[in-house]
Amino acid sequence: MAEALTSQDVQQAWSALAREVRTAVLLTMRNGRPFGSHVSYVFGSDWTNAYVHLSRLALHTRHLLADPQVSLFIAEPDGPEKNPLALRRINLMGQAAPLSPHAPSYGECKERYLSRFPQAEMMFGFGDFALWELRLEDAHFVLGFGQAFVSTAATAATWVHQKVERPPASKD
Repeated sequence: MAEALTSQDVQQAWSALAREVRTAVLLTMRNGRPFGSHVSYVFGSDWTNAYVHLSRLALHTRHLLADPQVSLFIAEPDGPEKNPLALRRINLMGQAAPLSPHAPSYGECKERYLSRFPQAEMMFGFGDFALWELRLEDAHFVLGFGQAFVSTAATAATWVHQKVERPPASKD
C-alpha cells in the first residue's frame, strides 16, 4: 500500500502543476450551461485567488458579466507515454470579478502576470482588456489513480483525501 500523502505533499504537487502548466480552461456559464475557454493565468499566494487578463470582446467575459460563477481547470499535458486517466489535474470553483486598477493588489497582480506572460504587456494598454480576480472557494485535485484530494478556501492549506462512496451492493 502506498504511503499516505500529507497536506504539504499535496500542496507542493498542485503548486508544481501550476508552475508547469501556464494555461487553463476557464469555465463560465452560457445560458445555464458550461462554456470552456483557454486562458493564461497566475495565482495569488495560494490557490484561492487566480488572475486572468480578459478582453471584453470575448464570449467568456460577457458570460462572467452576466453570471460570475466560474471554474478554472488545469491539467498536465498528455503524451504517448502517459496514461491519460492518471494525469494530474485540478478543478477550482468560485466567483469572478474585474480587479479595479485602483485596488491595492492591482499593481502586484499585474506585475506577477507580466512576469509570467511578458508578451501580454501591450494588451494592458488596450481599453477592452481587464485583469479579473477569480475568488476560488473549492478545489478538487487529482494526482493519479486513487489520489484525489479536496480543499476549501476556509482551509486552503489542508487537503483531504476524497473518499469514494460506493453504491450499495446489488441484491440480484
